[in-house]
Amino acid sequence: MTVLHVLRVFLGKDGGGGNPLGVFVDGSSIPKKRRQAVAADLGFSETVFVDDASTGRIAIFTPSREMPFAGHPTVGTSWLLDRLGKPVDALRPPAGEVRTWRDGELTWIRARGEWALPFRLAEYVTAGEVDALVPPRMGDPGFYAWAWLDPSSGEIRARSFPTDFGIVEDEATGLAAVLMGARFGRPLTIRQGRGSELHARPGPDRTVEVGGRCGFLATREYEP
Repeated sequence: MTVLHVLRVFLGKDGGGGNPLGVFVDGSSIPKKRRQAVAADLGFSETVFVDDASTGRIAIFTPSREMPFAGHPTVGTSWLLDRLGKPVDALRPPAGEVRTWRDGELTWIRARGEWALPFRLAEYVTAGEVDALVPPRMGDPGFYAWAWLDPSSGEIRARSFPTDFGIVEDEATGLAAVLMGARFGRPLTIRQGRGSELHARPGPDRTVEVGGRCGFLATREYEP
């Protein structure tokens, strides 16, 4: 048995929304050959296996594949390790070093746009059009739908359909926030899903910083 922490990442100001995330802090106890099956069994958009908390080395899996980098797993894992008294200055998924820190109620990461897997960004004229969209069929090419709520303040309405990653709709997508931040090169507030809020802004050396609020859902024992 090992302990599974279940979080919500990118909460709205009212505590709503947030994308569920599973984190095994003792991820090294789960054999690498079992991890994909565990992630599929849990069914979260991503599950994190912390291989070494002292160095921040982690592995990230969707229900269908391993990811070299993803946003909400790195934000959530950083927040969790801090809460458990094991804070890190950087996480190390396969893509590279992800700097991380806390500023008030937000946990931030710094990433590079080229780390993100190809993901189609589809712009719509109005937020109402985004709200009315029907997800593609599972296995069909996915996309990230967005529209400006307020261009002057950088406020965006978005929904994400990563159906080719084994997910019908993602409540909050940090990877897409990195892509949007790289595209616009300005501070953005992204309102995604049912009530999630993501912040993106330019970082040093052509990086993008993504931040959000996190909270606990549950902690339970799991038999891998």
